[in-house]
Amino acid sequence: MKITVLSENTVADERLECEHSLSVLVQMQSAVILFDTGCGGMFIRNAQKLGLDLTRVTHVVLSHGHYDHAGGIPDFLTMNTTASVYMRKEALSPVYSVRAAGETDYIGVPQELADSNRLVFSHDQMTIAPGVTLYSDFMRSEAIPETNRGLMRMERGQLIQDDFIHEQAASLVQGGQSLLITGCSHQGIINIMKDYHLKTGGFPDYVLGGFHLHSHTYGKAEDHIIRHTADYLASTPSIYLTCHCTGQPSFDALKQLLGEQIQYISAGQTLTLPGK
Repeated sequence: MKITVLSENTVADERLECEHSLSVLVQMQSAVILFDTGCGGMFIRNAQKLGLDLTRVTHVVLSHGHYDHAGGIPDFLTMNTTASVYMRKEALSPVYSVRAAGETDYIGVPQELADSNRLVFSHDQMTIAPGVTLYSDFMRSEAIPETNRGLMRMERGQLIQDDFIHEQAASLVQGGQSLLITGCSHQGIINIMKDYHLKTGGFPDYVLGGFHLHSHTYGKAEDHIIRHTADYLASTPSIYLTCHCTGQPSFDALKQLLGEQIQYISAGQTLTLPGK
């Protein structure tokens, strides 16, 4: 299993571009999975510079209905004419961000996607290829991160707090090694990990994605939230590869607490899981 970060807030390769977004390519024996597509076509340009052929992608997985993960889907569907996009139906619902000054911005998926015949609406524990299973409907034993405040969805003409029912994670297993990709973990990385453990009876070897411990509007998560998150992650056997909405200050704090159990990943970085 070969994992390449195509788009992220930072770059590890000076040839590449960066933006506040996430896109990850996972090459498996059974499938080639594109997990999220960044804000637009940048992930495609980065893939080309890395010598990666995205026409070979067999499945696209959208983690949730925000522009910094879904914005590149239209460009992808133009250049790859066969892969389907697996997303929660709720990801098409209009979602917004309320900024500090009170202005409201649409942050949802490109609206033209609603008419695409290449969307496949996913459900919890849906297997889309050998070794590839999608998880959603996360059971919450803890409150979602406070850094989600200000993220809203429209319901019956009213803006209400988003419950992130449109969020899903992907489990990829090959050669006895497992990877869980979480996107932004709006539901809370602790809730997602506990839910995965409840449904599978185990933990993934690796977890990749943002933990939403930082907000454009509200900044870094509170110290006690970071400590609590670190305590839980330390209690698991997983290695965490985090990025994007975790935020550099929160990552630095987690790194102090978790050491080698957590790493930051940037666009251009590649990880190969050889199998056990």
